[in-house]
Amino acid sequence: MKSFNTKTIALSNQKGGVGKTTSAVNIAAFLAITETPTLLIDMDPQANASIGVGVDSQSKNKSIYDILINKKNINDCIRKTEIEYLDVIPSSSNLAGAEIELVSMFTRESILKEALKNVYGKYKYIIIDSPPSLGLLTVNIFTAVDSLIIPIQCEYYALEGLSQLLNTVRLIQNNLNKKLEIEGVLITMYDSRLNLSNQVVNEVKQYFGEKVYKTLIHRNVKLSESPSFGKPIMLYDASSTGSQNYMNLVSEILNLNG
Repeated sequence: MKSFNTKTIALSNQKGGVGKTTSAVNIAAFLAITETPTLLIDMDPQANASIGVGVDSQSKNKSIYDILINKKNINDCIRKTEIEYLDVIPSSSNLAGAEIELVSMFTRESILKEALKNVYGKYKYIIIDSPPSLGLLTVNIFTAVDSLIIPIQCEYYALEGLSQLLNTVRLIQNNLNKKLEIEGVLITMYDSRLNLSNQVVNEVKQYFGEKVYKTLIHRNVKLSESPSFGKPIMLYDASSTGSQNYMNLVSEILNLNG
């Protein structure tokens, strides 16, 4: 069986509603469509990424919670999806209490990092959906991954709170994961008719420079409908603007990772 040089990318922004989960699901799905073995890990207690690929987070099957808290083998928690090259480790509502349970654990910041060692080489990409907070779950993610994609919504105060996220990144770089870097900054919910959208794009580019992806994710009704059908956008409506946007984004990510 072919072994891969695995790259681990988390989508993170402690602001909710910025398109983080939508992006995690669709980046993972489009990577898989290119026949790239991909694992999606849902570490948000709301379990929206699990639902977005058609996996029931309320089932009795093992979840990321079992890996972090019950020390289950990661390979026993992986589930297939309807997309051939895409596997998922679902979230569970139990994860909401995991922050407190992790506090007393030995080497609590690196539990996920240790677990992932058992799947390195099996997947080309591991995509992680983070919770919208900067607690111990997020610290575990930042300690384990190679890089972060930061989704930023086109709205007032788009950059507000980002300094907190970047401070956390610096702390992790200095203390727990020297190789952590910003993979890219993704502008979401863009509407070319609004001056505000263009203002936000300019602001974000001034702040992050070359790190901003050329692909913009436009506001798109189909994109917001697809999770309720348990499907990534390309299975729900392959011809939609949202589907085209994420296809272009994944091409950009693959090119940058050459």
